[in-house]
Amino acid sequence: MKKLVAIALMVVGLSSMAFAQEKGEGKEGKEEKESKVMVPTVVKQAFEKQHAGVKAKWDNEDGKFEASFKKDKQDMSVLYNANGTMEEMEASIPVAELPANIKTYITAHKLGKVKEAAKITKANGTVEYEAEVKSGDALFDSKGNFIKIVKD
Repeated sequence: MKKLVAIALMVVGLSSMAFAQEKGEGKEGKEEKESKVMVPTVVKQAFEKQHAGVKAKWDNEDGKFEASFKKDKQDMSVLYNANGTMEEMEASIPVAELPANIKTYITAHKLGKVKEAAKITKANGTVEYEAEVKSGDALFDSKGNFIKIVKD
């Protein structure tokens, strides 16, 4: 009987260690995946100049580089081209802050519930709004006029 209990404890212990090791490998794998984004020095310098001391997660977006970060408890991202020129900045906003005509458009065209919303400011100062709906990201101009839906 003692041998049976000892074997059972050993199996549970080994299973726990294997599970913990597997979880750790998953985390390392994620970190390795994120670190594979080779961000040009000029892009990192441009980000640091605009957002000194802020840590960002970098993604490659079709040859451009997106830095995602939190600032003042707000989710934000900045998109740079390979030369380090900022192309746009996106800041999450409460859905309630979308202009009224955007909400009206979404309801009238049955796009569904807005899951998340963001204000996008282009490098030239142009403002757009993004509303995440079931079919993708609905984009609107600063006056709330529909532009297009971008599928995820």
